[in-house]
Amino acid sequence: MLKIILLILVLVFVAFFILAKVAQNKMKNTPLVEDHPKILTLTDKNFQQKTKNKLVLVDFWASWCGPCRMMAPILNEVSDELNGNSFVGKVDIEQYQSLAQKFKVRSIPTLILFRDGKEINRFVGIKNKDFIIKQMAKVS
Repeated sequence: MLKIILLILVLVFVAFFILAKVAQNKMKNTPLVEDHPKILTLTDKNFQQKTKNKLVLVDFWASWCGPCRMMAPILNEVSDELNGNSFVGKVDIEQYQSLAQKFKVRSIPTLILFRDGKEINRFVGIKNKDFIIKQMAKVS
């Protein structure tokens, strides 16, 4: 009886491991989506100027990050719905590590909401469009 229970536990563990690898590969193989024309490309040189006098949701991401790739189409949809002085911006942490360090980004995707260049909120992980729009509406 103990051998059967042990065998079942091993099989469950193996099945879980296989499913996790499949999910991981699926995320990594998510294609890069082109950014919406309204999305601001932020760099260490233009960050202050592009976030000044605006409400900007900044996505800290990297091309090798599966969840980041999954966020791209959601951010495109958010960007398409924003009006006035609200924007979505993106920082590639591989190119602009200094910005990631400055804002203490420890995992990606990290979304930081800035008003007039100052951080007012942050979210880590994949978020849906409705969540993001509600969060931005709260502070606009």
